[in-house]
Amino acid sequence: MLPWLICGALALAVLVLLIKLWLLRRSLDEMVRQLGERLSQDTNSPIFLSARDARARKLAAALNVQLKELRRARLRYQQGDAELKNAVTNISHDLRTPLTAIQGYLDLLGREELDENVRRYLDQIKDRTEAMTRLTEELFRYSLANHQPELSLEPVDLRRALEESLVSFYAAMGQRGITPEISLPEGPVIRTLDPSAVSRIFGNIISNALKYSDGDFFAALDREGTAVFSNSARGLDPVSAGKLFDRFYTVETGRGATGLGLSIARLLTQRLGGTIQADCREGRLYITVSFPGAGG
Repeated sequence: MLPWLICGALALAVLVLLIKLWLLRRSLDEMVRQLGERLSQDTNSPIFLSARDARARKLAAALNVQLKELRRARLRYQQGDAELKNAVTNISHDLRTPLTAIQGYLDLLGREELDENVRRYLDQIKDRTEAMTRLTEELFRYSLANHQPELSLEPVDLRRALEESLVSFYAAMGQRGITPEISLPEGPVIRTLDPSAVSRIFGNIISNALKYSDGDFFAALDREGTAVFSNSARGLDPVSAGKLFDRFYTVETGRGATGLGLSIARLLTQRLGGTIQADCREGRLYITVSFPGAGG
């Protein structure tokens, strides 16, 4: 009789242990699932466990404390980030008026009879003022692109958008002695995008090419919605090409550059669901931007 009682007690103990292990496993699964939801969502809901295991509840309570602190830090970051963006927008906007006035006075001074030294100093001041104006404008545009809540999506013909962007830089290319090589597909390439954002992307890429080009420029678009821009650039290497999308990054050959043009292009491309990358091979810079179709 005694052996049966011992076996029964052991079986009961094993059963109790198995139930506790099952409850503990269920509690852990609940914590993992709810933790993932809390981290991916902006919510202050705590982790709740259906089981009454003391250790599991203690762990859940500790996680709730950390989640609460993490949410506070996230809110502080979001608030600080929004304040910084607003400050950049306001400051860049406020700088426009005095810079415009300075440029106006410099133009008036340039019409006066000045000796050679004064004329040289005036040209240097004007050059620096124009650089500040470009930087202020790019800061303003970057803050707007980064803070814009919604994009206006509509059918856009990438072929036509690229053609219009190239035409807008035709005079600048002529001044640089650049005859562009262009390859476009037959017929329209339609994508649902923001037309002004697409124009900004193409324009910033072409503008960047003019800064670094050694005298040539190539642009191509295919039916899959991928545009490739290429130019010879002996002043670039693969490392510096990879940094072209970083904010405020410039290279020595890009005199007068603000370092924001390609950063804005990348930001807008990502917001539109596209991809953009830069590569330097055998002394040539390649910038590829792609807007795949619904099935791409």
